[in-house]
Amino acid sequence: MANIKMLLDLRRAKSDGTFNIIFRITDHKKVYTINSGVALEEHFWDEKKGQVGKVHPNAKLLNIKLSKHYFNIEQAVLSLDDEFSIEKLKAMLSGKPIDEAPETFQVFSNRIIQQMIEANRLGNAMVYQTAVNRLISYCGKDVAFPEVNYKLLDQFSHHLTTSRLKINSVSNYFRSIRAIYNKAIKMKVVDRSFYPFHDVSIKSEKTAKRAVLKEDIVALTNIPMEENTSTKKALNYFVLSFYLRGISFTDLAYLKQSNIIDGRIEYKRRKTHKNYSVKLFPEALSIIDPLCSPDRDYLLPILANGIEEDSVRSKRIIHQWIKTTNKYLKRLSEQVGLCSPVTTYSSRHSFATIAKRLGYSNELIAEALGHEYGNKITNIYLDSFEEEVLDAMHKQVIAM
Repeated sequence: MANIKMLLDLRRAKSDGTFNIIFRITDHKKVYTINSGVALEEHFWDEKKGQVGKVHPNAKLLNIKLSKHYFNIEQAVLSLDDEFSIEKLKAMLSGKPIDEAPETFQVFSNRIIQQMIEANRLGNAMVYQTAVNRLISYCGKDVAFPEVNYKLLDQFSHHLTTSRLKINSVSNYFRSIRAIYNKAIKMKVVDRSFYPFHDVSIKSEKTAKRAVLKEDIVALTNIPMEENTSTKKALNYFVLSFYLRGISFTDLAYLKQSNIIDGRIEYKRRKTHKNYSVKLFPEALSIIDPLCSPDRDYLLPILANGIEEDSVRSKRIIHQWIKTTNKYLKRLSEQVGLCSPVTTYSSRHSFATIAKRLGYSNELIAEALGHEYGNKITNIYLDSFEEEVLDAMHKQVIAM
């Protein structure tokens, strides 16, 4: 039978300097805790008697309350006998039917992810889903929340690291799992006492700058390759992004013929919801024109007809396109001897870096990229740069 002991939990003090009185339950060498709901300063606890000391002004009332709680736990443990589990015990103490199985980690996670999808938070939903899939794959099965403990997370971290995942990728997985666990606690799916992240360190590292120089872009475009190959498409999309002031691959994929107005690309960036107006110079048109088709919903052949914008399907297709494009860009980078591989995001960094080297101000570069620069309040009162000024810088940056 499980053993019960009441004690003052000195592991973590509360913000007011008090400590929780807990019931420690040991069953087959496994230790669980239940919070009594009473907290004391350490000097009020009688360690020898295992109760509130007489020096506390409300010692008698508190000890009666704790005794009743202890008795209820003892009665529940006795009634469960060989069928004891901490989940069943807590269900009995809360008055819930003990045959009501608690949600597992994967079941709960999928419910949260579905809610995100319904709220059109597709990006976060995909990040959460990837983290959940990776953890469940590692475990080999679905797991209960109490099983997602420090030991499991530590082993999972070691597995990811030895699988040569980057530090920031491991960090993303752990932040997602932690966020799911926090939601489960708030929704009373798992007790706070099981929270495993107090001792889990989630490390990240500063991302290396991914800008390439103009001569590097020239070297990439001078590589002989056949048209309509996957390699050529990857390079075209990278260079087109650069020619359009570092437009993201996602925004590029969603462009339609209707976004072209008076020789400019007019669009709203998905990430920041800011409006952009980018001049279409001949360099960009030389890539766009051969790819355009009046029979296609989208400007570029990335998304097929009938695929809804910002849908789960479109997000997955674009995500796969980015992975594939980066794979071919890496090969091309190695071919011309670049120190670090070009990615779909490098074009944005490259545009800013080249503009800076040409002597343009941080304010003008920030305006071109849609960033805030300096004091946000002050910026409200400043006029935006005229389109002609931005276009002039744009033209010089992309001139080869």
